[in-house]
Amino acid sequence: MPVPFKQSEERVMSGFVYLVGAGPGDPELLTLKGLKALQQADVVLYDRLIAPELLDYAPAGAERLYVGKDLGSPSQPRQDAIHEALVAHAQQGKTVVRLKGGDPFVFGRGSEEAAYLRQHGISYAVVPGVSSAIAGPGAAGIPVTHRGISAGFCVFAGQEGEANHLPESHWQAAALIGTAVFLMGVARLPKILEKQRQYGRPESTPVALIASATCPEQRVVTGTLATIESLVSEILPPAIIVIGDVVGVRELL
Repeated sequence: MPVPFKQSEERVMSGFVYLVGAGPGDPELLTLKGLKALQQADVVLYDRLIAPELLDYAPAGAERLYVGKDLGSPSQPRQDAIHEALVAHAQQGKTVVRLKGGDPFVFGRGSEEAAYLRQHGISYAVVPGVSSAIAGPGAAGIPVTHRGISAGFCVFAGQEGEANHLPESHWQAAALIGTAVFLMGVARLPKILEKQRQYGRPESTPVALIASATCPEQRVVTGTLATIESLVSEILPPAIIVIGDVVGVRELL
């Protein structure tokens, strides 16, 4: 099990890993606990979508190691190398921060890293982050729930590998619940829309695409199941897809 947050005076005794969620993009959405972890770091292993400003919170002498995965490249060999690097640095007695976009346990493979650390006897703590699944729509003026419109929401990974492996029951749930959110799914938008129609969403259902959520360059495009594909060229991935009547609430806020 994860241990409580480790105090700075303990860091010289043994290696330690923080699995830190950096939030959805805006560096100011890093939590105070995440900031504290960065300020103690000897090594920071960071992902592709991390705001560069966050690395400035680590001490000047800390190593900053980019371990991001490029879109379309196989992820498992890279993930195995990350596991090994976390253990290797911790075994040298270092305080290691694994800085991940959003929340480390929401499509961030943080639980895999935690399990690997435990298997190798490395102490660690999970520092939750603000997930883009909620903050992204919120920053675009779209609540994932709204009284009288949507009483619940579901979140799925939309990228190629994950979407190919979603069982039909998941696709059905995504169409039946009030709000469906797909992360990293722009390349799979036609399949996502097809499944929404297959399981009963009407063509008039509102859809939003949100790119660079919470950042100054944030861009939002809205349409319906029938029209959104014609607008997707206006959005550069990665982006969040929101499907459901809550998208219309944006016009009221």
